[in-house]
Amino acid sequence: MSNHSSAAVPTADDILRGVDLAGRTAIVTGSSSGVGVAIASALAKAGAEVTLAVRDVAAGAQTADAIAAATDGRTRPSVEGVDLLSMESVRAFAARWSERPIDLLINNAGLMGPPLTRTKDGFESQMAVNYFAPFLLSELLLPNLAARRGRVVIVSSGSHHLAELRLDDLNYERRAYEKFEAYGHAKLCANLLAVEYSRRHAPQGVTMNACTPGGVMTNLGRHVTFQDAVRLGWVNEDGTLPQGSMKTVEEGAATPVWAAVAPELAGRGGLYLEDCAIAPIWSPPLPSGWGVTAASLDPGNARRLWDVAEPLILKEVA
Repeated sequence: MSNHSSAAVPTADDILRGVDLAGRTAIVTGSSSGVGVAIASALAKAGAEVTLAVRDVAAGAQTADAIAAATDGRTRPSVEGVDLLSMESVRAFAARWSERPIDLLINNAGLMGPPLTRTKDGFESQMAVNYFAPFLLSELLLPNLAARRGRVVIVSSGSHHLAELRLDDLNYERRAYEKFEAYGHAKLCANLLAVEYSRRHAPQGVTMNACTPGGVMTNLGRHVTFQDAVRLGWVNEDGTLPQGSMKTVEEGAATPVWAAVAPELAGRGGLYLEDCAIAPIWSPPLPSGWGVTAASLDPGNARRLWDVAEPLILKEVA
């Protein structure tokens, strides 16, 4: 997690100033709260046809109404229900989408730090929401994306620094569960997904990049206690922040939106983006949570992870 002074930090609207997305189709998961709302709102205001892919359809409808009001009724996103804790729900969403082309798929939805829970598919819940579901959704919608040489964005986190890849135990069946290590592990896997997905699908014109919004106060942190935040170095014991200030949701949305539209990223995938730039490879003495670990972008790791995970999620897709 990285915190920055709000001075000179762009918002998603800043990134899209002067950009016309009319005729472009975008799906944003987790877009009924937090950064997801800001991403969807900015894309819609720039003219994109946005679908809010959300677990809570009623909350999604409220978000769609708010975006319609903010655009004076020029556009109202459509709302689709999808529960990323269920691979069956992901498949049903993709089936309903049918053959409509997609320009932008923003895998924004996240889950951080819950107690150990397993899904009906047998996945640890953070891995399900942050990795397995985006993997499955991005694969199922590949033909739709290829039709427009689309971009996929997966929202990651500086917390990938907290974990090392464990291909032998993706779902915490063999080792002790520590909720923030598990969050970091899922986001590490998300980074590696971007690498291998891009390698496989760049010939079809489809790429995926991972990005961190930075430190943003949203309900993603609902499982995080103050003591957790102090222990992880996210806040000081007196409640102040180690560096700078938290970003607003609009500022947190800037990097995912930049990943979706920046001309300089056309045809480029497998990157980790931070503060609307390609992040440096992390090494001491850079502060933890800033930059990206080399291991989380390692092509060999990415290929091995894909080979382990693909049978788990695609077994019913054929």
